[in-house]
Amino acid sequence: MIQRVQSVWLLLTSLTLFVLLALPIVSTLDKGTEFSIYAHGLHHKAVTAGSELIVDLFLPLIIFTAAVALLSLVNIFMFRNRLLQKRICIMIILGILALGVWIGWMASEIPGGLENASYKAGTFLPLLALIFCILSLRGIRKDEQLIRSADRLR
Repeated sequence: MIQRVQSVWLLLTSLTLFVLLALPIVSTLDKGTEFSIYAHGLHHKAVTAGSELIVDLFLPLIIFTAAVALLSLVNIFMFRNRLLQKRICIMIILGILALGVWIGWMASEIPGGLENASYKAGTFLPLLALIFCILSLRGIRKDEQLIRSADRLR
């Protein structure tokens, strides 16, 4: 049911997590070579040649990010069971927190270290997805309160 505001927040959560797979998270320059961390792997780019290749593929991180994003997308259609929708939303929040820790751990192992690294747009996307998910949880709670007040009037 797309007219409910939490459906929009859950859709934004899902889109934010899918965009995370495409945007760089952290990049650093080490000995004439640029290293970039994406949610799908470590990219190596020679500054002089300009060619880019994936050095390390983070397959478990790709699967986990896609699973949390898909869970958020599926949660939109759980509107008939608000209790289940709230539980899944809490699971999504925990998944986003785990994703943020995992990405931070992967970024800390970038060649050249984080001291000289520049943070890209992907760094802040898990935080944005977390905010969207918390707003959707708030919308679900408001729906429950509205239903309870309508039941009291009957």
